[in-house]
Parts: sequence; C-alpha cells; structure tokens
Amino acid sequence: MVVGDVTTGTELLVIGGGPGGYVAAIRGAQLGLDTTLVERDAYGGTCLNHGCIPSKALISASDVAHDARQAESMGVFADPAVDMAGMTEWKDGVVTRLTRGVESLCKNAGVNLVEGTAEFVDDGTVRVAHGGEGQGSESLSFEHAIVATGSRPMAVPGFEFDGEHILSSKDALALESVPEKLLVVGAGYIGMELSTVFAKLGAEVTVVEMLDDVLPGYEDDIAAVVRDRAEELGIDFNFGEAADNWEETDEGIRVQTVDEDEAVTEYNAEKCLVAVGREPVTDTLALDNIDLQTDENGVIPTDDQCRTAFESVFAVGDVAGEPMLAHKAMAEGEVAARAAAGEPAAFDHQAIPAAVFTDPEIATVGMTESEAEAAGFEPVIGQMPVRANGRALTVNEKEGFVRVVADADEEFLLGAQIVGPEASELIAELGLGIEMGARLEDIAGTIHTHPTLSEAVHEAAAAARGEAVHTR
Repeated sequence: MVVGDVTTGTELLVIGGGPGGYVAAIRGAQLGLDTTLVERDAYGGTCLNHGCIPSKALISASDVAHDARQAESMGVFADPAVDMAGMTEWKDGVVTRLTRGVESLCKNAGVNLVEGTAEFVDDGTVRVAHGGEGQGSESLSFEHAIVATGSRPMAVPGFEFDGEHILSSKDALALESVPEKLLVVGAGYIGMELSTVFAKLGAEVTVVEMLDDVLPGYEDDIAAVVRDRAEELGIDFNFGEAADNWEETDEGIRVQTVDEDEAVTEYNAEKCLVAVGREPVTDTLALDNIDLQTDENGVIPTDDQCRTAFESVFAVGDVAGEPMLAHKAMAEGEVAARAAAGEPAAFDHQAIPAAVFTDPEIATVGMTESEAEAAGFEPVIGQMPVRANGRALTVNEKEGFVRVVADADEEFLLGAQIVGPEASELIAELGLGIEMGARLEDIAGTIHTHPTLSEAVHEAAAAARGEAVHTR
C-alpha cells in the first residue's frame, strides 16, 4: 500500500469499460456479485468513443453526401456542401448519447464505478491511480478480476502519432476539416473504411500497403469488389511498399516508402493516416506483480471460461486475442461474469461473424470453401450475384454476391461470405443457421420477404442444392 491509500473490497473487479468490460460488469451485478468497474477514459471504450460507433457515423454521413452527388441515373441532381466540423459535432453527439447510456446501464444494475487506471499489486489487489493532480489513488481488494483493457492503434517505427501530421484512426475520426490530400498507410479494414470516408468527402486519397492487395485475410474475389469500388472513388493504391520515413513540408508532409527491391517512392500529402492494425493494452496493468505472462503479441492466454493462468483473474476482448471484435468481447464478458459467479459457462461457439463497413460492405461467418476442405469436408457452394436481386437494383447497387458454404453430404451450413449492400445485417441469418446446425434446405425452404436483399441468401442456399430459380 502507499501512504494515504483508501482500501475497499469488491467481489468482482472489472478493469476496462469497453464492450467486454461493461457487459461483464452489468452481468456480474445482475448475478448478485458486488461489482466494481474501473475505467480510465470513457465508458464504452474504444468501440463507442473512438472506433466502431464514430467511424460508422462518419461512414453514414459521407454516404449521404456521395449518394446525393451520384444520383443522376435515378433522376436526382444535387451537389451537397459538406461541413466537416458539423459532421464531427453530430458524430460526437451520437457517441455521447451512447456512452452516457452505458454509464446509466451500469449504475442502474448496481455497478460501482471508479475512474482511474488500475494495476495489479498482487493476485487479490489492484491499485487505482485517479487522473488529475492531487487526486491520489486507492486500493481495491477483489475475489475475481476481469481484465478488459482493449487495444490501441499500432504505430509504424518512425511514424509515432502526433495528431497533426501522423494520425491514428482516433485522430482521423476527430478531424474538423477534410484534408486536401490524405496518405493512408495500410489497406486493412480500418484503412479501407476511412479511405472510403475521406474520398467520398472530397479528399485525394492514396493508399500504400506492404502486401499485394487490400483486405488481407479475405478471399480475392471479395477484396476485388471493394478495391474496384474504391478505385472508382478515385483512391490510388500502391502495393508492395512499406512506409520508411517522413518529413514536414510547407504543404504538409512528404512520406517515403520502400519496396522489396529497396526502391524509394515519395508521396506529398497534407496528413498521413497510419492504419496497420491494433495491439492489446496490457502494459498498464503491472502484470509482472502477479507473474501473469502475455504471448509475443501482448495477448493474455485464456481457457474456454476466459480464465487466465490465475483462477481468480479472467481476460476478455482484445486483450484475449483475435478476433478483435466488440461482439466477441461482449460474449466473453458474459462468460467470464457467469464463471466468476459460479455458474456453468464456457465460450462455446460455432462461428463468430465479422463485418467490414467499406463500400460495399463485407460480412463473413464460419468457413470459406478452402477452410472447409482443410477441415476435411467436401464443400458445396451456392452463390447469388447482387445484380440479380431486385431490391439491390432499387437501391442502385449491383456489385457483390452472397455465397454459402455447406457440407455436400449432409448439407449442414458451414460458412458464408457476403459482399454487397447491408452485408453486416444479412450475415446474422447465416450465423444463426450455423449455430443451430441448419441445413441448406432449412434456409432454402424458408419464405423470405420480397423484395428484400435477404432473398439473395435464400437463392444462394437454393443454388447450393441445384435448385436456383433466379440465377443460372
């Protein structure tokens, strides 16, 4: 203890108020545990404050402006003006409403809220340093602790974030003016989402990527649809290049990249967004004090109950490893809270859906065809192109597809990939199908509303059975 510490006890201590943390805290309190949630920044974590919610708000706003400009084929002519400061203010209002909602939910559930940064003293105590001069600290003893400290943007050596020239995704989401020229380092899902936003708002966007295509980890035909649409927006891609160094200029910055042959290319831009991935935040926790080890990526290993090497300490969300998805964190938070309360619980799932809010959207769940083959299945594939869906055409969309993967023998649904409008919504039906052990006939035999985008899911399942009506 330090002199002046106030020491209190709690049954369940949750460190971090993001999706995994606040869900764990609320569920723990609902299960009768005296629960304390420690958050050092803002309730809702990165997702609500600097990630999922603000980025989707700006994506929606930029779509409104872009769609209005591109609606001539529908008989609509417009040239809307974009007030980036006003757009950011609206986005911030959405964020504030949701973060206040999270705080209210926690309080209504009986969760004790503590502001500050927690670090372990031993396997039964943490010290919480309160922000601000003279705020001091307090010690909390606990029976069970759930670590949910999330992740942060990864920096490229020599490209440390300064919020002015070199931007993280958090910095980019707070801009109050549209950069005339924006250089984006990284063509993963964050880089592609934000590149699309700023291109639609009028920025001249250039993307450099070390690999040979956008969206590493996704199948080539999915990446191609998104890349082609981005190029139509004017985004310029340069693959096989790594950011090397940069310097300030009168107009902004000059960035140098190198390829595998050590050839140097220079890019002039107003600002540079670095979006090369995220890393777990575990270095604030003083894990050495409880001899809790992370792996080489900073991830805390856990079992199927989200327990760490210490039975009383759990880890959920991004600190527990891939996939770094808010909904996965929420599910883990539920499991950890129930396990801490002594209830039977395990993180047992067949598939976790994922979505990328590019233009068009991408959503996947379960296995791809190649993954199914590697797992020993003989897969059968059914696919429907978006251009053959009536509802898609009425919203002026024609690129993309819905694809389902099933076992040829038993027709059990194994996975699905969607690239097209509202993919993030459509994937839920297929995720439910996998979890329930649905067969192709279950989906193909379910009457889907007409005209809707969901009919493409129905048709893809029918196609896999050789029963397609609306595709060849």
